[in-house]
Amino acid sequence: MKRSVIISFLVLVFAAAPVHGFKQNFTKEEKLVALNTGALLAITAWGIAFWDYGENSPSMKKEGWFQEDTDKGGADKLGHFYSNYVISHGFSSLYESWGYEHDKAALYGALSSFGLIGFMEIADSISEFGFSPEDFAMNFLGSCAGYFLSMHPDIARKIDFRVEYIPTFQDPDVVTDYEKMRFLAVLKLDGFGAVTNKYLKYLELHLGYYVDGYEESGDERSRNIYAGVGINISKIFNDLSYKRTSKFLNYYQLPYTYIKFNKDLDE
Repeated sequence: MKRSVIISFLVLVFAAAPVHGFKQNFTKEEKLVALNTGALLAITAWGIAFWDYGENSPSMKKEGWFQEDTDKGGADKLGHFYSNYVISHGFSSLYESWGYEHDKAALYGALSSFGLIGFMEIADSISEFGFSPEDFAMNFLGSCAGYFLSMHPDIARKIDFRVEYIPTFQDPDVVTDYEKMRFLAVLKLDGFGAVTNKYLKYLELHLGYYVDGYEESGDERSRNIYAGVGINISKIFNDLSYKRTSKFLNYYQLPYTYIKFNKDLDE
């Protein structure tokens, strides 16, 4: 897939950058409209320049889900889910800093995420890629997950969705480097009041998925799920009052901080 976790972050940063410089006399509503309009224009311009928008008749391409014979073994689908989840939180945080109440910021954040990334997918229908209903569905689910956890902080204290990624930069197309990404859901014991032992609060349980052998034709492909036990590094940084780093680690899994039990689905 041509989209990835990294390109989604870039969309958010590129779109938000000029908005931070607005004068105080701009209302939060004007900022919201300007941000989303600017992001749509940026996506359109980038798509025309690099993704061949407008050069094909509308088409749909069913890519499948997590089957072995799909293009990325489903890792790209989790990439769409994760990207929308993170971007919805990014927009929500930005909107809240502009003065929106938390509930509205969470809703508008999810709508912006789904709207912008969904626009990419719809625009793909007039490019060589074609519209993918699977990607569109995962975009929707990721935005919904972002909204749900924003609205339920008690559950958000227990659950994270993260990505683990260590780039090698051997392949210049790092934005689609799915084979080096592991997507995981994390259950944090610190979020449970019943866990009173101060040491157990630093533990977390992982359930993850990754693929291997999909980059080069002829490689033996494998789809892998794993369960793991890790250290809640986010809590450590939070206890040390490094709030920003702590928040970042709710979305990024630091490598080598857990042990896992792996199952190759293709053995």
